Amino acid sequence: MTSATNGAKEIMFATGNTNKLREVVAILEAGRPLPFAVKAANLDLPELQGEPKEIAKEKCRLAAEQVGGAVMVEDTSLCFNAMGGLPGPYIKWFLQKLGHDGLNRMLAGFEDKTGYAQCIFAYSPGPGAEPQVFIGRTEGRIVPARGPAAFGWDPIFQPDGFEETYAELDKAVKNTISHRYRALDKLRDYLLNFKE
Repeated sequence: MTSATNGAKEIMFATGNTNKLREVVAILEAGRPLPFAVKAANLDLPELQGEPKEIAKEKCRLAAEQVGGAVMVEDTSLCFNAMGGLPGPYIKWFLQKLGHDGLNRMLAGFEDKTGYAQCIFAYSPGPGAEPQVFIGRTEGRIVPARGPAAFGWDPIFQPDGFEETYAELDKAVKNTISHRYRALDKLRDYLLNFKE
């Protein structure tokens, strides 16, 4: 009987973003200490194209080779239903080029302003292992930007059941309903309860 971490004392998270690392650790811990540490690994991974699940798996394979041990990667998408799920995994580039206002203008010709935030975490205990994939999704609407712009596209996504955008929500509340939370909840369960 072994754990999914294969006894690893630390899992490297492929990110250079300290805000994201802090949020991921807070969600994974959920008020309880973890039996392993999560540390950032600022890796040079290629920007892959394709379906989100396959992108996450391949990024995880490449990251496991670079760190030579347990690793997790995240691939986040913001998907507009009117556009068949685009911009999806390419949201980072759309946001860089168009800004929040430009993302809203993309939907100007559509009645449907609904969308979803999707997060896929892929985990590998090390090089050569098949990555496990955990998907979290939060339904909502694309709205004019409101709230601090410190966290990507959060100001334009209003989750269903809330009057606030992700950017306006208290972090503790967001961390219990977000797409990232839903994916990490599954990953935590896998890491803590996996048996061979």
